[in-house]
Amino acid sequence: MFRKITAILLTIAMLFSISLCACAEENGQPPEPPSGDMTPPDGGNGQPPEMPGGNPPDGAPGGGGFGGGTPPGGGTSDFTYTAATEVTEAAEQADQTYQSETADESALIINTSDLVTFTNPTVIKTGDSDGGDNCNFYGLNAGLLVMGGSTTNITGGIIETSASGANGVFSYGGNGGRNGAEGDGTTVNISDTIITTTGDGSGGIMTTGGGITNASNLTVTTSGRSSAAIRTDRGGGVVTVDGGTYTTNGLGSPAIYSTADITVKNATLVSNLSEGVCIEGMNSITLENCDMTANNTQCNGNATFHDTIMIYQSMSGDADSGTSSFTMTGGSLTSQSGHMFHVTNTHAVIKLSGVKLINEGSDILLSVCDDGWNGASNIAEVNADGQDLEGAILVGDNSTLTLTMTNGSTFTGYISGEIENAKGETVSTEIGTVNVSLDETSTWTLTADTYITSFEGNAANVTGNGYTLYVNGAALEGIK
Repeated sequence: MFRKITAILLTIAMLFSISLCACAEENGQPPEPPSGDMTPPDGGNGQPPEMPGGNPPDGAPGGGGFGGGTPPGGGTSDFTYTAATEVTEAAEQADQTYQSETADESALIINTSDLVTFTNPTVIKTGDSDGGDNCNFYGLNAGLLVMGGSTTNITGGIIETSASGANGVFSYGGNGGRNGAEGDGTTVNISDTIITTTGDGSGGIMTTGGGITNASNLTVTTSGRSSAAIRTDRGGGVVTVDGGTYTTNGLGSPAIYSTADITVKNATLVSNLSEGVCIEGMNSITLENCDMTANNTQCNGNATFHDTIMIYQSMSGDADSGTSSFTMTGGSLTSQSGHMFHVTNTHAVIKLSGVKLINEGSDILLSVCDDGWNGASNIAEVNADGQDLEGAILVGDNSTLTLTMTNGSTFTGYISGEIENAKGETVSTEIGTVNVSLDETSTWTLTADTYITSFEGNAANVTGNGYTLYVNGAALEGIK
């Protein structure tokens, strides 16, 4: 049933947090179970979410976060879900227009456990929100919001939002922002749709609260700050993307921001000002046969480095602490500014296989070191499988790297602990703990003297090129 709605009160005692570009601050109390007709964003079984652990990072609020940022106005203590059109039972609609010009009102809300199908919809949303994290966590002011356990299929059409806090398509899974908790089954299946957002805090496809999003062959373009094309936030979920083009133009707006498990295949991903990828905490991104290009030329929030693949933990509560994972197979990764990979304040596992790496912005392949957050260690494990690596690897004095090369992988470069950030500030002058392992088919060609902690493999697989490899303070004998 389609019906116009005026106001459906949904009172929520919110977790008030302001997430910066790879940075968050948090205050306030956990949400209480709301009342009302719509499926509430509670903590599961009617219980409020627990307060997350950890300390908020240093730094003043502002600006909005990578994918999970807060648009101007911050969070609110309660809000009212309203929509120009609401769907509350099974329905099929084709070639219809859904539009809202009102602040904090969605153009279309699907709130049912039933199957709903849209073919060639036109969704137009204007009207700024000052709802802050109500927009980021629960879908307030989204162009199209799906909740209540529905499976909603969307094929074709156009979705446009021109407002702050107006995500294009929002899949909210109902777990109340409890990281790691299961959602209510809410699933968005969307294909061949054009999604355009222009406001701050307005991602293209947004998944939170344990929601599920399956997208194929989308054309997504965002222009605002804190507006990742593929965006997630508190409570996470599962996102699968196959094909399409995903482009961002705003500060703090990577092509993909992950506080969830995200897999992207056969897609073109472009970030014209921010990182290409940001992974926060115990979450993952897997890319298969994708072409990614990023030109991160400005720092935002607590960040002090320019980079293309950013893996970190803010301690804001938006993501649980644990091992972060980035896996890329095939395709290409082009870094037009700064470091290609950057790991800070987390344990990251990076797996690369058959990826064409193009570093146009600097000769820094990877940095593992302090940045604008604290509370955890800087640890990176890099597993190269049939992968060519080139450039400098920087490991700060309090940081750890384990580099494992297999199946004919090559590394042309050096490892150092001398690190400066994008502001020209010295971050480290001494190298941390570095362990390198080469199988019999893999090789390393030095481009500078290098000091590491341990080496496993045949020294003959290392070409000195006029330089020396020192292992635990002694020159490694037997290198070419």
